[in-house]
Amino acid sequence: MYSFQNDYSEGAHPNILRALETINYHQNNSYGLDEHSHAARELIQEALEDYSVDIHFIAGGTLTNLTFISHVLRPYEAVISASTGHINTHETGAIEATGHKVFALPSPDGKLTPESIRPVLDLHENEHWVEPRLVYISNPTELGTVYTKEELETLYAFCQRHHLLLYMDGARLSAALAAHEITHLTFPDLPKLCDAFYIGGTKSGAMLGEALVLVQDEFKEHFRFNMKQHGAILAKGWMIGVQFEELFKDNLYIELGKESIRRMQPMKEAFERAGIPLLCDAPTNQIFPIFPNALAEEINKKYLTTFQCRPDARHTCLRFCTSWLTSQEAVNDFVEAFEDMVIRYGRTDSNGE
Repeated sequence: MYSFQNDYSEGAHPNILRALETINYHQNNSYGLDEHSHAARELIQEALEDYSVDIHFIAGGTLTNLTFISHVLRPYEAVISASTGHINTHETGAIEATGHKVFALPSPDGKLTPESIRPVLDLHENEHWVEPRLVYISNPTELGTVYTKEELETLYAFCQRHHLLLYMDGARLSAALAAHEITHLTFPDLPKLCDAFYIGGTKSGAMLGEALVLVQDEFKEHFRFNMKQHGAILAKGWMIGVQFEELFKDNLYIELGKESIRRMQPMKEAFERAGIPLLCDAPTNQIFPIFPNALAEEINKKYLTTFQCRPDARHTCLRFCTSWLTSQEAVNDFVEAFEDMVIRYGRTDSNGE
């Protein structure tokens, strides 16, 4: 069965494979202090138009979140996240395991706003409570939605007024930047709108790896000590450095984000034609259609998807995810098969009738 479960089932972009083949036969300095990691940092700084940021290459998203958050928070400080946030769902309590509480706020679209955060601040106002200190967001969110530049400006201004740090998980950042017509976000905006963020490689053309960007000077001192203690410094750090060196040549990173969205579009249009509602409006490479249970079961007999939730007893929400390497033939085959299923099961409205 073809999988639409995630965007990390395939390998790396050919440019990266060629670079790894070449570097394989040369000696490189260890622990991320090699010439390729240095070149990648300079390319990222150039894209950000900010040469003051520190950049560290880490193997995966959970490890990046864990290493950063544990470094910047005091023992009594806590994190604010949407309930759907990755640190609250798919990281096995990694943040809590470091001793930091995660406030999980309900959010129908996976995004945080000043209005949703303010009640937490109002409640935790003295030393008898943990102190909210860091706001964690994902862009795109775990529901495929995006923060616009204007939304980030508003959120960051709120965080600054209330002495909160704003940290952005960019596991699929290439898709958020590729959706520029909606987000109006560019690379140079990011250091101005976050205190730290990471640029995801694992889900955006790399074999593995993320690039953590530290904007505030207070984070930079001794950060590599914390990386080492958390197992985040690789002896062969150049394996990640060379991948980001390639991703940041010729706008490849953004182009791969655009391609992942293009592969999703025919499927999204097929759901719209069939009157299938979506959990929320998601302009990226993840969508969450809500099917009558029988139709969801039929889809899962032929394709691999991810179960998201049951909005009610008669409906099932599934996640569909595409990557830059998703087969166009597989997308076309799915659209044809899905339209046949709809004919067989009858058109449905949002009530499944």
